[in-house]
Amino acid sequence: MQSVTIKDIAKALNLSTSTVSRAIRGSYEISENTKKLVLDYVEKVNYRPNPIAIGLKENKTNSIGIIVPVIANSFFSNAINGVEEVAQERGYRVMIFQTQENSKKEKSCLEHVMDQRLDGLIMSLSGNTIDYKYIQDILDSNFPMVFFDRVPDGVEANKVVADNFQGAFNATEHLIKAGRKRIGHITSPPVLSITKERLAGYKAALGANGIEYNENLVRYTDFNYDVMEQNLREFMLNERPDALFAASDRIALKCFEAANSLEIKIPEEILFVGFTNLDVAHLLSPALTTITQPAQELGTRAAEILFDNIENTKSKFPYKTVQLPVSLNIRKSSSIEL
Repeated sequence: MQSVTIKDIAKALNLSTSTVSRAIRGSYEISENTKKLVLDYVEKVNYRPNPIAIGLKENKTNSIGIIVPVIANSFFSNAINGVEEVAQERGYRVMIFQTQENSKKEKSCLEHVMDQRLDGLIMSLSGNTIDYKYIQDILDSNFPMVFFDRVPDGVEANKVVADNFQGAFNATEHLIKAGRKRIGHITSPPVLSITKERLAGYKAALGANGIEYNENLVRYTDFNYDVMEQNLREFMLNERPDALFAASDRIALKCFEAANSLEIKIPEEILFVGFTNLDVAHLLSPALTTITQPAQELGTRAAEILFDNIENTKSKFPYKTVQLPVSLNIRKSSSIEL
């Protein structure tokens, strides 16, 4: 069955195509009677606008991109769900890219976004991105862009983040209140914004409770999980922490594996707290205490900011950073009593 076009509707109602188009868009230039006439007919014939044709006319694609490090990470997949929910409400499609924690691939994804002439971009940085020049060049071109979770330090842009400092502070203080003083911190690459903020929260909690910061109890790791597990085994053997705060649940999973391989009992000999609250956190044995990040809300808020910028191109909005609260979810891995 051939789809109905604007021309067909105009011919049937003896109106111009421009009048029909404006009536469908709800333009103030069209009378309420004419709008009702057009909209009633549109519903009757089940007319659906062609988004590609509309995009070409308005110099828009009605598509946005989202770049994340790893789609398989449920934190990022939940954030994508939040973005897609808002995009659907606003009539946009979403193209998803993943960098696999590689800055070269990240740059390639950005080039692809620009080549596709997408209307805007939501992005979380890869674990080894240290050069923001190509990101700054895109921002300088006034291309609508919002960063979430892992954001570029020192770059003026729209950002949506969790309260990483407070989350890390609460996680560390929880371990201190459980009676532990030799608390290790296993964290992500030092270039990431989340690494710096969570380390700062960890240090602040130690200081607030009269415990001296010991740099030997902090380990940075990349996202090569085989190397990570070996490093963690060596760390636990050499430093013998009585508690561990992992800067992400994915790191915490490897900490669990390392502890089990060394026959270190959780939580009797070592307490664990993670950060993110991945879907599997409560399924571990013992269940993982973790800081809950509102992943879907991060995606939702980032999308709302992006679409407000896309749809109001004549207005220059000041950049803003939105910070969302986190919460401590206590489970067996950090409490002998539970």
